[in-house]
Formats: sequence, structure tokens, C-alpha cells
Amino acid sequence: MDIYQPAEDSYLLQKCVRRFATGRVLDMGTGSGIQALTAIEVPSVREVVAIDINSKAVEALRQEIEKKKLRKIKAVKGDLFENLDGYFNTVIFNPPYLPQDKGIEDGALYGGKKGWEISELFFREVSGHMFPEGIVLFLFSSLTNKQKIEKILEHNLLQWEELGEEKISFETLYVYKIIKTQLLRQLEGKLLRKVHYFAEGKRGMVYTGEFDKSLVIKKQIPVKKRTITVAVKVKKKDSKAADAIASEVFWLKVLNERAIGPRMLFSGEDYVAYEFAEGEYIEEWLAKASKEDIQTVLKSVFQQCYVMDKLGVNKEEMHHPLKHIIVDKELNATLIDFERSYETEKPHNVTQFADFVGKFRLMLVKKGFDFDLKELREAAAEYKETYAAKEFEKILGLLK
Repeated sequence: MDIYQPAEDSYLLQKCVRRFATGRVLDMGTGSGIQALTAIEVPSVREVVAIDINSKAVEALRQEIEKKKLRKIKAVKGDLFENLDGYFNTVIFNPPYLPQDKGIEDGALYGGKKGWEISELFFREVSGHMFPEGIVLFLFSSLTNKQKIEKILEHNLLQWEELGEEKISFETLYVYKIIKTQLLRQLEGKLLRKVHYFAEGKRGMVYTGEFDKSLVIKKQIPVKKRTITVAVKVKKKDSKAADAIASEVFWLKVLNERAIGPRMLFSGEDYVAYEFAEGEYIEEWLAKASKEDIQTVLKSVFQQCYVMDKLGVNKEEMHHPLKHIIVDKELNATLIDFERSYETEKPHNVTQFADFVGKFRLMLVKKGFDFDLKELREAAAEYKETYAAKEFEKILGLLK
């Protein structure tokens, strides 16, 4: 692999390095070493680590360091963050950013099939190597897909400011200064790591992260599972449902006491974090499950619905809970998304879920179930009149 030699992109980024590099600096994919060598000349820089996957580039920089007897700088061989220790105040990255040309292999130029793949891998990891107030100086091209780069940053809870732009021949070069969002700093302050985008709903965005319990549990206490996966629901910026997060927090606290919903861990003004529910959405799970397992799960969901009915809490969406019930390998059924829940004298969680089960009658019959849809509806109607345990048990008794 050839060493990437300085060009227009290198010189544009170099200007920003002179202005913004500070503290402990990481030069990712150092290539010729131009950014690392520039950084050590900045008075506020105390140390520079230059890393590259290219052995030739690393060796050439080491020789330059030795020849000039340079201090505060070392060259390391590694793939992205491999072989790196500690945290950095400044991370510099001029990645390979061109979309792959067929039949040509050049790791110094091509950032993947579409040009942004290496950058995406970088941004999934960079936060875990930065101090809270750290910055990334990042260069890319219009050929990389500017909108995609910005979406990658959003998905990793990073925010950016454009520092420079330069048009050359068939492309435009950009340099961004990137920092952690306030939300990411808060989550990392709660010892959450590897926070990434997971899904998007009508009212919120969901991210996942890892919580290392061993960081807060004394070593002499055994930890069955070192890390747990955490889901973080965040209010959308343009969401009209301003109270959605507050509602989710309130109802999770209430229902967690009855072992309903994912276990809430902590919350903030615009987010709530809870234990991630592993498993499959109920519709996907039903298609593959046995009759006996389905009976177990349906009974569990109905019982959770009955508890909510007795509490006078209406969850909503139980008539169509395709993405509101997750079933794991141990047949635990977890209800999620409680932001639309409300208190009422006439809750209809059980009746709505009975309606949902009725819609799947043909599939359930193929699994060996034998129940009459008319009887199920009549039993649900009778239950709705009194919410009595006797009528509830009648509904369960039909699912055989």
C-alpha cells in the first residue's frame, strides 16, 4: 500500500489543525504524517499519537521522528482505534473518502463501496476515545455524500460545525469540527458506552448503549452479567408530543412496580433510559413458535393487560401491538412504549389484546388452537362490563 502524499485536502485540514489542535492529539490514518507533524508545533499540544494501518507509513514517520529527534510524538500501527490507550482532546481524521472504483484497490483513497463506510466505522468508536470536551477535526469530500456523513454524525449523537470549504476540480472539500452532544455527555456521565442509533418512531428516536455494571459494583460482589444493553428513548426535535418522554418516565415507574415494561434505569429532561428488551416482535415470533409456547406468552400478555386494567391505566395500541410486545428466548413477553398511556375508569387493554388475538385466529388454528372467534368476542364484551376476574379467566380458558 502506497503512502498517501499531501494534497489539497491535506493542506485544508492542516490550517484547521494549526487553529484548533490542543492537549493530547490523535492523528488517525496519519499517512505522510503531515497533520501529526503540524500538531506538535502547536503550543497547546502536549502529545501526539499518529496511527495508520499502513506499515510503510508508520515506519517512514518513525524514521522522521528519530532523524529530527522530535519529542511529544509517536507512531503506532493499527486499524482505526486498534492498539490505542487513553483519551484524546483532539482527534484528526482525513479518511479515504472516495467511492470504490471497480477493479482498483487503493486503501489510501477509497473509503468503501460508497466512500463513507470507513468514516461510519470511525464515528461509531470515536466517542469512547475522547474526553467529554474533546473535538474531532474531520475532512471529507462532496463525493463522499455530505448528507450521509451528517446522518452518521446524528446517529452517533455528535454535532458539527463547518470550519472550511474548498472547491477543486470535480469535488468540494469540507472540514468539520465535531463534538459530543450534550445528551451524549450526559449518557456517558451515567457510565453508558457505545451509544448508537437503533430505531426511529413517530415521537422519538431510540439509541442503544452498553452499561458496564462492574464499574459501579464492588469487585467482591459477583456479577452474573458484566454488561447490560440499555435503550435510550429521546424526544425528536420536531416532535409535537412535548410530554411524551415525561409520560413514559411516569408510567414506567408505576408499571415497573408491577413487573410490567422494561426496567427503567434513569432519565433526563428529554430522554429516558431503560433495560433493552432482547427478542423478537410478537408477530414475527408467533409465526415460528409452537402452540405450547404461544399459550405461555399470550397468557403472560393478557395477565399484564389485566393488571393495567385493574390499575385504571390504558396503554393504547394493544389492538395492534406489533412493535409493542417483544418476546425473548425464555418466553418473557415485554411490553414497551408507554408514552401514550393514560388513566381512565374504562381501560381496554384486555379487550384490545383479545381483538388482536382474534385477528390471528387462522394462523393460530394452524398451530393447533381451537377457539371460536365469536365466543372470544362475547367473552371480551362480558369482561368489559365488570372487569371481573371470573370473566377474565373465561377469556384465558378459550385459548386452548
